[in-house]
Amino acid sequence: MISDYLPVLVVFFVAAGMAVAFLALTHIIGPRVKDKVKLAPYESGVDPLAPSHPRLSIRYFIIGLIFVIFDIEIVFLYPWAVVFKDFISSGPFILFEMLFFLVVLLFGFVYVWRKGVFEWE
Repeated sequence: MISDYLPVLVVFFVAAGMAVAFLALTHIIGPRVKDKVKLAPYESGVDPLAPSHPRLSIRYFIIGLIFVIFDIEIVFLYPWAVVFKDFISSGPFILFEMLFFLVVLLFGFVYVWRKGVFEWE
């Protein structure tokens, strides 16, 4: 059984070894010139006009997390819909299980809606 995974382990160790070797080689033979010009931020050949990291609203990240959560919901819904016909004959448990999942997600959606997350200022 372990012999089935041996080629995967060999490829993993070869890739990890090459990554470590390349990082070590660039550190050993790479240039070490550090001056003010090389350490300055680069913005299309022009001096930077604003701070290099502008502040983003936390709402941007919250909307992104909500998108990922509902995207994962679709990932769970699709295979369930594919096998639904095969399992419905054995009882309605599969239907109630998915309805419970959707109700929990609906409560979460209503919660973030009432908290005002979707109101962009």
